[in-house]
Amino acid sequence: MPKEKTKKAEKHESFEAMLWQSADKLRKNIDAGEYKHILLGLIFLKYISDAFEVLHNKLVEGKGDYKGSDPEDPNEYTAEKVFFVPSIARWKNISNNAKKTEIILEKNKKVDIGGYIDEAMEAIERLNPSLKGVLPKVYARQNLDRASLGGLIDLVGTIALGSEEAKSKDVLGQVYEYFLGQFALAEGKKGGQFYTPRSVVKLLVEMLEPYEGRVFDPCCGSGGMFVQSEKFIAAHQDHYKKKGKADNINPVDLIAIYGQESNQTTWRLAKMNLSIRGIDSSNIKWNGEGSFLNDAHKDLKADFVIANPPFNDSDWSGELLKDDARWKYGVPPAGNANYAWIQHFIYHLSPKGIAGFVLAKGSLTSKTNGEGETRKNIIEAGLLDCIVNLPAKLFLNTQIPACLWFIRRNPNIAPSPHGRRKDEGNVLFIDARNLGYLINRRTKDFTNEDIAKITETYHHWCNKNAKYEDVPGFCKSVSLDEIKEKDYVLTPGRYIGLPEDEDDFDFVERFTKLKAELDEQMKEETKLNELIRQNLAKIEVKDDKK
Repeated sequence: MPKEKTKKAEKHESFEAMLWQSADKLRKNIDAGEYKHILLGLIFLKYISDAFEVLHNKLVEGKGDYKGSDPEDPNEYTAEKVFFVPSIARWKNISNNAKKTEIILEKNKKVDIGGYIDEAMEAIERLNPSLKGVLPKVYARQNLDRASLGGLIDLVGTIALGSEEAKSKDVLGQVYEYFLGQFALAEGKKGGQFYTPRSVVKLLVEMLEPYEGRVFDPCCGSGGMFVQSEKFIAAHQDHYKKKGKADNINPVDLIAIYGQESNQTTWRLAKMNLSIRGIDSSNIKWNGEGSFLNDAHKDLKADFVIANPPFNDSDWSGELLKDDARWKYGVPPAGNANYAWIQHFIYHLSPKGIAGFVLAKGSLTSKTNGEGETRKNIIEAGLLDCIVNLPAKLFLNTQIPACLWFIRRNPNIAPSPHGRRKDEGNVLFIDARNLGYLINRRTKDFTNEDIAKITETYHHWCNKNAKYEDVPGFCKSVSLDEIKEKDYVLTPGRYIGLPEDEDDFDFVERFTKLKAELDEQMKEETKLNELIRQNLAKIEVKDDKK
């Protein structure tokens, strides 16, 4: 049964849910994957227009620091880190034209509202180089009903996204993030390609504590890891006060983000997601080859690596990279990229760096094609810090069981502000499979209490001055000797006391059993169908017309 949420959270969710329900009604026959760009593009447009208007009004008034300023000079907005919005793209003009069937542009060009918005997006990109190639130009498509588009513009127009009050409450962040999640649910498996569940992202970030430094995600999706890292800093101002730093620290001044994404559509979502929050996205790179074949940040040594790479990826061009310098602990098999990702993360860690990432649970036990030896080498090098076993149904795009890995580049350097425990060399195992609650029949999520329980356990274990105790069935600090005894298998249930048959199942045996059951059911179905046909043949139907 899900734990109760606060009234404040319910209020925010009802606001977001109300917007989503209204927007979804206007979708009609448009595929969710396509509609995502239509709706999120409008939200982005509304946000930058609102933010522009706030500064534009100050420049028009010309008081104080703004005396003598030109409200139509793009440089005035660049200096304030605000996007300059040309007249065609200002929301009041979009709203005024929303219901028109014909709009006359410069040079007597005639468009409808769909064409008008595409022109607005083009105009914004021309004046803001950082957005070049990012904004969606999909509104002139014939399958987009113009009346529905007008209704969508009216709906988005009711949200004060870029005002100073809305910014302080992160209204846009909540709406954008909620909509991303809803689109991911609507798209199912495809949704997982651009969206990592918010609670999983929060758990990773809370455990890693990226207070300051370089944050890297080489498979960054829509940028959720970066957004949560900045939220973490904003929520931990007390930490900086204790360090003697100024109040209201801007996260932008403390962390630099670096990312790469191979899907251009997803990369565009990330660029918009970061831009609307004022996060510098200049180091978020796209190329179709991906991080293995074309590493966009070859020389980067990051303080924090946070990632959710594709599970068990067999199409990663491993056969072309057998002699790559990144494979210090073992050459990854061409048919599975799990250990390529692990070593890619290690390669990019600074001497004091720590990585937290999601992987398929099979990575904890696999011994095929040298993976077991690679895992042994990583463990023997003292790099492994913690393994967290996750509940099923957390991820939208797969039912494959998942886990979290935490790796530190240098065993002799503290991975967090807490320092290191006296039992250095140990690995912390946490089994979180019994945590979380069902959102619906297919999807599970963590509560804030669940996240706090896992995070505090890890931090207490890290902190040499804190009290940590093993909890049967939940967590245990395990020595390297014990891991050796279990042949370097890292499944948490093997160490913290849960029955192995509950934690590890034989896939071949399970599959064979299920297939046999299905075969029997299909045979039974054939028999029943034949019996039905025989019984129907016995029925005589009189023709009254004869």
